[in-house]
Amino acid sequence: MKAFKTLIATAAAALVTGSALADITIGISLPLSGPASGLGIPMGNQIKLWPTTIAGEKLKVIVLDDATDPTNGVKNAKRFVTEDKVDIIMGSAATPVAIPMAAVAAEAETVQIAFSPAVLPPGKDGWTFRLPQSNDVMAHAMVALMKKQGIKTVGFLGYTDAYGESWLKEFTAQANANGIKLIATERFARSDTSVTAQALKLVSANPDAMLLVASGSGAAMPHMAVVERGYKGKIYQTHAAASRDLMRIGGKAVEGAYVVSGPAVIAEQLPDSHASKKVATDFVQQFEKAYGPGSRNQFAGHSYDAVLILEKVVPVALKKGKPGTKEFRTALRDAMETMGRTVVSHGVLNWTHDNHWGFTNETGVMLKVVNGDWKVE
Repeated sequence: MKAFKTLIATAAAALVTGSALADITIGISLPLSGPASGLGIPMGNQIKLWPTTIAGEKLKVIVLDDATDPTNGVKNAKRFVTEDKVDIIMGSAATPVAIPMAAVAAEAETVQIAFSPAVLPPGKDGWTFRLPQSNDVMAHAMVALMKKQGIKTVGFLGYTDAYGESWLKEFTAQANANGIKLIATERFARSDTSVTAQALKLVSANPDAMLLVASGSGAAMPHMAVVERGYKGKIYQTHAAASRDLMRIGGKAVEGAYVVSGPAVIAEQLPDSHASKKVATDFVQQFEKAYGPGSRNQFAGHSYDAVLILEKVVPVALKKGKPGTKEFRTALRDAMETMGRTVVSHGVLNWTHDNHWGFTNETGVMLKVVNGDWKVE
C-alpha cells in the first residue's frame, strides 16, 4: 500500500531527547489515489506543511493511501492502532471509507477526526469528530439560495454511496419544507466514467435546477453530461466539489454552476466581520505560497484546521496523560468535547459531548463559477 511518510519526529530523535513516549503519533488515511484522490491529494499537501511540534511535543505523522477503498481504510486504521500505537486517527476524506474506520477507532478508544461528513448510527460516533460541515448544514445554504431564486423543482444525480444517500435525505427534507419538489432521482457509482442514460432522463424531466452529488475531479463528469444533453437550468454542486478541479476539467460547461462551500475557499471575499476571515486568509496564503496561486481547496482547509484543533486540545490532554497512553487518548476526546467556540478556516466549531459535528447553519457559503473562478453569491 502506498504511503508517504511525514515522520516529523523520528525514533532516533526521540531517543536523543529520552522521551520516545512523548511523541504524539497521528495516523492519517487519505484517498491519494482512486476516485476521491482530488480530495486526498490537497489534504496530503497541506499536511506536509504541518508544524513539527504541538505544545512542545514532537509529532510523528504517518499518512497512508486508502485508494478510496473502504477495505483499505479499515486496514489502515487497524494498523494505526495495533502497530503504530497512534494517539489519533484522521481520515478518510472519502465518506464510504471514513464510516467503517469509525468502528475501529471506537473499539480502540482512539479519537478519529474524520475528513468527510461521515453519518454514523446514533451512539456510534463517541470517538469520531468531523471536520467537514454536515450535509444538512450545507443543504440549508443551498436550499436558501434555491428559494431565493424561485426554484420549485429539482432533479438529483448523485453517488450511490453513503455520501450521495445522505445528501439525498438531507436535501429532500429541507427542500420539502421550503416548497421545493424533487421530481427526478438518478444515481451513479464513483467509478463510473459515463452517466449518459441518467442525464437523458433528468433532462427529459426538465426540473428548474439540478443537484449533482459528486466529489473532486469526478464532479465535472456528471455536470458536463447534463449540459451536453441540452440542460439550460441552474446546476448545484455539493461541498465535495468545491475544488478547482471542477473548473479545470469542466471548463465552459461548469460556468454558472452553484457550489456550496466552507468559507476557506474564498477568504478574500469574506467581510472583515466574518469570524473566519483572518484564519481562512492565513490558510490560503500558506497553501498558495507552497503550491501556487489558485491551488486552495476545501479539503486542504480541513487539514489546516486539524492543526488548530490539536493546538487547542493537546495542551489540555497533556495534563491528564502522556502520549502513547490510554489516559492521553481519553483526555483528547474529553478536550474536544469541552473545547468550546473554536474559530477555524471553515467557520466556528463547537463540539460537545452530544454533538460531534460542531458547525451551525451559518457556516455554508454559496459560490458561483464566474469566468473560471469563485464568486460569493
